[in-house]
Amino acid sequence: MSRETDKETVLTHKPADIADRLLALARLYRAGQASELMDRTLDKLLARETELNQSQLAQIQADLQAFEAQYDLASDEFYRRFQAGQTDDRMDFVEWASLVQMRDNLRARLNVLTGQAT
Repeated sequence: MSRETDKETVLTHKPADIADRLLALARLYRAGQASELMDRTLDKLLARETELNQSQLAQIQADLQAFEAQYDLASDEFYRRFQAGQTDDRMDFVEWASLVQMRDNLRARLNVLTGQAT
């Protein structure tokens, strides 16, 4: 199968189909039927996804620090005020709020990827 065909296959799977495939893998693991190849592949996938997310988080945190310096306000405090309607709707604030949400989503994702989910 060519690399292009692999891409097409991945793009045609629906989220429910992928979830079913993941459940099949979980069943194999629970039954003690997972192979070393499966272990190595999953470890590499999780490590790569973690690395990408950490890189994205570092960039977002740098962007947040720039806003914090510009407005002399911590991002969490800004976001609390933004959510409470205590700021105006200038483009900087909308972008800042979006970055806070992205940061929080990435942190949650990293917690799951690293097994720290609560």
